[in-house]
Amino acid sequence: MTPAPSLPNPLTRPVGHLQGRFRQWWQSRLPLTDTLALTQRNVYILPTRPGFMLGATLLVLLVASINYQLNLGYLLTFLLSGSAVVGMHVCHGTLRGLTLHLIAPNNLFALDTAFFDVKLINARRSPRYAIGLSVLGTGHWSWTDVAAQAEALVRIAFRPENRGRHRVPALTAETRFPLGTFRVWTVWRPAAEVLVYPAPEPLAPPLPPGEPRSGGASAASAQATGEFDGVRAYRRGDPMKLVVWKKLAKADELVSRDTQHAQRYELWLDFVQTGLPETEARLRRLCAWVLAADRLGVDYGLRLPGLEIHPSCGAAHRLACLEALALC
Repeated sequence: MTPAPSLPNPLTRPVGHLQGRFRQWWQSRLPLTDTLALTQRNVYILPTRPGFMLGATLLVLLVASINYQLNLGYLLTFLLSGSAVVGMHVCHGTLRGLTLHLIAPNNLFALDTAFFDVKLINARRSPRYAIGLSVLGTGHWSWTDVAAQAEALVRIAFRPENRGRHRVPALTAETRFPLGTFRVWTVWRPAAEVLVYPAPEPLAPPLPPGEPRSGGASAASAQATGEFDGVRAYRRGDPMKLVVWKKLAKADELVSRDTQHAQRYELWLDFVQTGLPETEARLRRLCAWVLAADRLGVDYGLRLPGLEIHPSCGAAHRLACLEALALC
């Protein structure tokens, strides 16, 4: 007999929902900034589990000392209590007065991990120890110490879920130095954004044939052979990518493409002509074609629904095409 599937407790669902709503409301009230100065207004402190256990132990010691009139018990109780109070002050001061500055991450492809650096600036004359930073809610911490009147750099990683423009997720910094009885933390919402390009198709087919500039027979022949209009004798200093290697292999003649003449065809990377049914698969193939055309150093254009980027080449053109694919 198949056991009945376990159902979630209906009494716990509203509690989790309310907690999530409250967390979103609270985070939305935090300012968006790439530089955050920690003060008593944005640094929070609460006892940890060892801190609560220490408090319960001190209470037991105090009751026992009062009951049995133990002077040494009083001494031990108040000594430990004083140490806990001093530890609370030191723990809160470890974060208070620190300045956090975000170094924005570079754009990346989907399924890659984004790395960005956070600079911790300590202006006071004493060092700060055991400061951890993490993406809020992940639990993956990066720990560092900051020397007196110095800076420290902490690298944090996160993986965006999909392509597009993403804001850097909320960060948290915390410390439990020196005793571990108190947790001091802050929550930070950076204003920086990262652009995520589609992941290029791993085994993309070759680049599509060029489209002729005119309907003549010569243009059609150029589309079939992939040759360029205008060749001239090789000149010393010509880039290697301009050398017509096919002509060298056939006629043993070293010639270069004449860039002053128009090409017989234009290479267009068309969203409709990718031959794939799904939108994301088409974008991945176009991304692979853009990278391949850029490596070859040829002029290429990009056609997307509602957008057309005219043929060109170079790093700026590649970034423009990748951005269009990311935001399509």
